[in-house]
Order: sequence, then C-alpha cells, then structure tokens
Amino acid sequence: MAGLWSRIKRLAVTDVAALLRGLGKAELDAFERELIEADLGVGAAEDLVAEVGDRVRRGKLKNPEEVRAALEERLVAMLSAPGSGLAGPGVVARAEPGPTVILMVGVNGTGKTTATAKLARRLAREGRKVLLVAADTYRAGAVQQLEAWAAAIGLPCVRGASGGDPAAVLFDAIEAARGRGLDTIIVDTAGRLHTADDLMKELQKVARVAGRKLPGAPHETFLVLDGSTGQNAVQQGKVFKASLPVTGLFVTKLDGTGRGGTVVALARDLGLPVRFLGVGEGPDDIEVFDPVSYAQRLLGA
Repeated sequence: MAGLWSRIKRLAVTDVAALLRGLGKAELDAFERELIEADLGVGAAEDLVAEVGDRVRRGKLKNPEEVRAALEERLVAMLSAPGSGLAGPGVVARAEPGPTVILMVGVNGTGKTTATAKLARRLAREGRKVLLVAADTYRAGAVQQLEAWAAAIGLPCVRGASGGDPAAVLFDAIEAARGRGLDTIIVDTAGRLHTADDLMKELQKVARVAGRKLPGAPHETFLVLDGSTGQNAVQQGKVFKASLPVTGLFVTKLDGTGRGGTVVALARDLGLPVRFLGVGEGPDDIEVFDPVSYAQRLLGA
C-alpha cells in the first residue's frame, strides 16, 4: 500500500518540519485531507489531526520523527480496540462440546467465499476437523466456488439445493458434522437478496436455527468487508452490526494496491476487532491482524 507518511511529508515539499513551523488552519486542513484520501474516514482523520496539532502546539512534538511516532501510536490505539467482551486478532472460538459454528457474512463481491476457504484452510492446519457449508443457495456460482475451494484444500463440503432454505442446509450440516466427528463448521452465507432487509432476516433465521440445533451457536459471526471500498465498507459494517451479533471482521483485498486506511475507519467506527486480513487470492493469503505492523505499513517510509 502507498505510504501515508510520504504523502504527509509532501505537504511541506520535502520536510515535514516546515509543516510544524507553519502549523495553521490551512496546513491542518491539508493534513486532514491527506488522511481522508487514504480512506481513514472523517472521524479518524479529525482525531489524528486534533491530537497531533495539540501536541505540536504544546511543544510535545518537535521534529518529523516525533510526529510520525505520534501518528503511529494513535493509529495503533484506534486499531487495537477489540470491542467489549470480544476476542482479539487471530482468535477463533472453540465450542466444548462441539461442533463450533462460524458464520461468514457480508455482501456479494467482498471476497466472502474465498475468505471462508482461507479461514477453513488455516483452522485445518491448526488441527481442527473442518466442514465447509455452501449455504448461499440463491447464487449457484457461490456454491460451485466453495465446492471447488473445498476440493482444492481437501476439506468436505455440504451444499443445499439451488434456491433452497439456507437455514435447512446448516441444520443438515450440523448433523453431518456430528456424524463424521468434525469439530468446526464454517458457513458461507447469502450475500444478497431482494432488499437489505430481506438479507438480514435470512441471516437472522440461519443464526436462530443454528442456536436451536446447537445451544450457543453460532459461536462466531465474522463480517467480511472489502478493504478497497473505503466508506462503503464502513456503511455495510454498520448495517450488519445493527442486525447481527457480529464478533469480528475479516477484511479482504488488501494485497498492497489499496490505500489501506479503511481498516482504521472500520475498527474505530464499528468498535469490532479485526481478526484476519485477506492479502491475495491464494488459500494461504490470510494474515492474523497485527495493529502495530499494520500501522507501520500504512504509514510507510
């Protein structure tokens, strides 16, 4: 991803010290604009500018290196807030007794099916016995894609009839997992129905059926969001969070070509922990989210 720090420095041509010496409204506005254009969102940009501006005025930041360190510190704080009672990066619930049910939710086009396969591959390598569930019965392509992924990574997959009831597919999958001695079920859910309200009602039904069949399920609900879509991802996140008990974020399409600030906006505005990042198209292109390294990468040189 492009280095945010290099763009900030360009505000003063080559030396951010010039920005510090002439820190006024125009300079702060330009500073904030760079942050917004990096997809951090207005709220996060305002927070960063206010903090840096205040510390400069009080003489706490006296050179470019100190400004960069202050920005990194504040970014890490924004990225680290896990939400009340929610697990942090890389952690995935394990129900005892199992099986553990993990719902993957999000709109079509976010990379949800691929994220489902990546998470399944990772958990299988950690020793879990994973069953994939193709419950997006409204989109034949999604079912076929997950089946292809399952074959490629050597995991079983349960599917439903085209246009069938997704909740019924999960119901059958729980029985199948119990019968085969599998301990983790990862469900690729629908990403679009006629209206957003229809989609949320369908996902809520899937969650209810899981809970009736297996008390405590779903044990995780991961919201998959496209990190390259800026504030659209934040708005999607707000809709899903208002309708479902989302436990964590899986942010996709962060392969180095995007600006990456969306992750800051998501963590800050949704108050949900970022658990994993999707950083490519391969089955192993999944990273456990690390706030410190991510802030460093976002700022760059």
